[in-house]
Amino acid sequence: MSQPRHCPAVLIAAPASGQGKTTVTAALARLHRNQGRKVRVFKCGPDFLDPMILERASGAPVYQLDMWMVGEHESRRLLWEAAGEADLILIEGVMGLFDGTPSSADLARHFGVPVLGVIDGTAMAQTFGALALGLARYQPDLPFAGVLANRVGTLRHAQLLEGSLTEGLRWYGALSRETGIELPSRHLGLVQASELNDLDLRLDAAADALASSCEVALPPAVEFAAPDVIATEPLLAGVRIAVARDEAFAFTYGASLDLLRAMGAELSFFSPIRDTQLPPVDSLYLPGGYPELHHVALSQNTTMLAAIRAHHAAGKPLLAECGGMLYLLDSLTDVEGTRAELVGLLAGDAVMQKRLAALALQAVELPEGSLRGHTYHHSLTSTELEPIARGLSPNGGRGAEAVYREGRMTASYVHFYFPSNPSAIAALFLPDLEAAIASKSNRRTVAPTLESVLPEETRSTVGAGLLAKRP
Repeated sequence: MSQPRHCPAVLIAAPASGQGKTTVTAALARLHRNQGRKVRVFKCGPDFLDPMILERASGAPVYQLDMWMVGEHESRRLLWEAAGEADLILIEGVMGLFDGTPSSADLARHFGVPVLGVIDGTAMAQTFGALALGLARYQPDLPFAGVLANRVGTLRHAQLLEGSLTEGLRWYGALSRETGIELPSRHLGLVQASELNDLDLRLDAAADALASSCEVALPPAVEFAAPDVIATEPLLAGVRIAVARDEAFAFTYGASLDLLRAMGAELSFFSPIRDTQLPPVDSLYLPGGYPELHHVALSQNTTMLAAIRAHHAAGKPLLAECGGMLYLLDSLTDVEGTRAELVGLLAGDAVMQKRLAALALQAVELPEGSLRGHTYHHSLTSTELEPIARGLSPNGGRGAEAVYREGRMTASYVHFYFPSNPSAIAALFLPDLEAAIASKSNRRTVAPTLESVLPEETRSTVGAGLLAKRP
């Protein structure tokens, strides 16, 4: 049996959203990386944009940790593996420290990771100490490392904040609001890392500012227990999957792509904006992103629109999530009223809103099995299509998202976390038996059928049911 591993670790949390958790986490990651340490960063809860920034800051892939969507076992495995290679583990929390069920505090307590509280010090002095003490003592069994002040003014301001701490709370330093390190945002969160030409300059400036305000030292080591080993079955052996990836479609979980590869899939990335044809593949994955910012360019790439229609007409699997689903509609209209006609495989239209339309974790019961994920979008879609399923939020969050199906095409606002049910994901991407046989002469291996790869107890209800729906 594998042994526990030890690694210094903290979970960066705050009293509320908007306190600057990502900026602080990125600054800490870059600071320790610049000192020659290997840093692994995780993001608590569903998020695509923060991890892009944190990957640039740390120089290593960033994965999600979550007691519901990711699950306790998978979260344990990720932490244990990181502890075997890293000098420091940082976990960015979600929302306020105690917000949600499960919360960032729940995850910190479960894995014994001490919390580093980030508090926006704007227009505040000694009250900073009261907030810090509240975070540290609200739940007596919560491990707590200390606090860090964000957006402070002068050096004197930082000294007042530090001096307000009581009961031995550790001061982790301060970031000034004058250093030009704040990360810009838009309607779904931060601006994508690839769009910030000065991102590395911002990160280095943040790291230097943090180093000048405190002693740079590692937090105490945390013991991470070894997970049980669960083998990944080659359910997608030899299946070729095209994955949309460009500035319009970038919302993919690293763990989801890792799972596809672990199940034997061959991934080919392409740009719906610039490429004129799909790669030679069996299946297609259109993840979420910002199609509303590029809908005119997507509309003008008519050869790609035709290629996706042809893929669907050939009866090949297609999974579209959120922005990917918007791309499949008849049209998409942005907040300025500019309308663009798109793929047209889903009868309906979407209009962007300035206000949030839905935000919730989602559990969806599909014919292939149950999948978990989340929804977060600003668009409203009108369609007369009847959904095959609707999502359910485990904590009463807003949104019961519809899942639509036409032939082998499955589309929804839900961003699915693939490791939540590998066999269900395999069923969504597996080509039909006839397609595999037809391509045998051009390939070294033939993809297995649904009947051969799904567990015995699910073959009749999942495999046969899906094959019966082939166009």
